[in-house]
Amino acid sequence: MTFAPSTAPTSGTNAPCNGSQEFSPVPAAADGLRCDVTRKFVRIKQVRADGLVCFEFAIGWPELFVDLMLPQAAFDDFCVQQHVQRLSD
Repeated sequence: MTFAPSTAPTSGTNAPCNGSQEFSPVPAAADGLRCDVTRKFVRIKQVRADGLVCFEFAIGWPELFVDLMLPQAAFDDFCVQQHVQRLSD
């Protein structure tokens, strides 16, 4: 089976999409953004009755985070090991 190259426009041009173009993994709009991956952030959302700490963890940008849960002692160790900056609500 043979496929013809697409003629769909890319980036506002009429260049064919045939694999001959190189694409940057970072969008052009993000070129001016810098991320310091040594900065790590924690925002506590809840301490549950069963002792689990529900928190947001971010690297580089505090706005981009994952939700995690750890027992209190593990959370305290995690914060020390990661050298986190605590954020308020």
